[in-house]
Amino acid sequence: MNMVAVFMILFTSQFFTSHGQDCWCGQELQNTLRQVQKLLSAHETSFQQSLRSVRKKLSLLQNNTVKHSKLNTGKKSTGCPSPEPLANGRILGRVFKVGHEIHFLCSPGFQLMGLETRRCLDTQTWSGTQPSCKFRDGTENNNASVATSTSSSSFSSQSPSTTRPSRCIEFLGSAHCTCEHGYSISSHDTKLCTDIDECELYRRTQPGRLCLHTCVNTAGSFFCQCPSGYSLARDSRSCHDIDECMRGAHNCSREQVCVNTHGGHRCVEVGCPRFRNATYIKTSALRCDRHPCLQEDEACLQAPLSVNFHFMSVVSNMSTPKVLFRLSAARFLGDTLRFGLMGNRGVQYFTIQRSGRQTGQLVLVNSVQGPATLQADIEMSELEKKVLLGRYVTKVTLFVSPYNF
Repeated sequence: MNMVAVFMILFTSQFFTSHGQDCWCGQELQNTLRQVQKLLSAHETSFQQSLRSVRKKLSLLQNNTVKHSKLNTGKKSTGCPSPEPLANGRILGRVFKVGHEIHFLCSPGFQLMGLETRRCLDTQTWSGTQPSCKFRDGTENNNASVATSTSSSSFSSQSPSTTRPSRCIEFLGSAHCTCEHGYSISSHDTKLCTDIDECELYRRTQPGRLCLHTCVNTAGSFFCQCPSGYSLARDSRSCHDIDECMRGAHNCSREQVCVNTHGGHRCVEVGCPRFRNATYIKTSALRCDRHPCLQEDEACLQAPLSVNFHFMSVVSNMSTPKVLFRLSAARFLGDTLRFGLMGNRGVQYFTIQRSGRQTGQLVLVNSVQGPATLQADIEMSELEKKVLLGRYVTKVTLFVSPYNF
């Protein structure tokens, strides 16, 4: 707009200068203004075309720069190739970049032959050679124990995987040495770095546990292990129970019920109980109902109308008191409903509490050290003016894990 204003001022100045005080008619003035407008429009069109051309060139230059950068990034590799799978064992570590390590662990019953750790070098190759897992027999175990006792008696005879040369820099006549992550300067020789046992160090200096179950020290690092029946969680330290029943990883027959427990499972056979003069039929996998009784058969009428089975799994040394199970009446015909434990089974660990007019709950009152199996029979009685209308029994079986997780 500034350029247009300047152009109009110059044109007007030249116009009046050349014609002096002459009087112009309206038609000639309009023609002159049209010419000025056409000239300005032509300049504006030319400017926009030049601007579009510059923008197009800038966009093309930017695209070429991005493509060149991607090509250079693709050509440049900063890691090692994926290691070969370890037969009868597994490889710990998923980062294959320069400077990172992988660790080798054999399955139970096998012994690692070779290096325990390999490192990705600057040449983008793995250090050392690929180890293997060899079946362990009695002779190899004896030899291994002798070798271990010999190496532990002398610092210099430690395994190469537990010692590494330090990185030293000479400065003003003195050496300053450092170690890689997971190692510390040896107290015997500053030119050597020794492995830090994170498992033992954490146990001595920190409250709690580094691993939920077992901590295994490795050269420059550590890893956690879980007991059989558990899987390692995403945090690589916690353990999660494997539900064998849900996964179908069990050997229970069709007549048995698969019950998942902490760290395993149980195959349970559910059979209908026996009461005097009463017979039962299995109406579901976990329920038995009584056949009709003769009106004069008092013993049969006193037997429970139904027997239900309930299986639970808890961890060892669980805090108490703990509500485990709630029982309620679907229909209530009488005026009184009573809950209690049948016999003396489970009275040391359980009690029954009333939680509502038609609800009772089984409470664990004493902590239990696993592994253990506890049982309790809950009786629910329905009465009308103190006359028994019916009894209902729930048999609860509690499987206590050997672990507290």
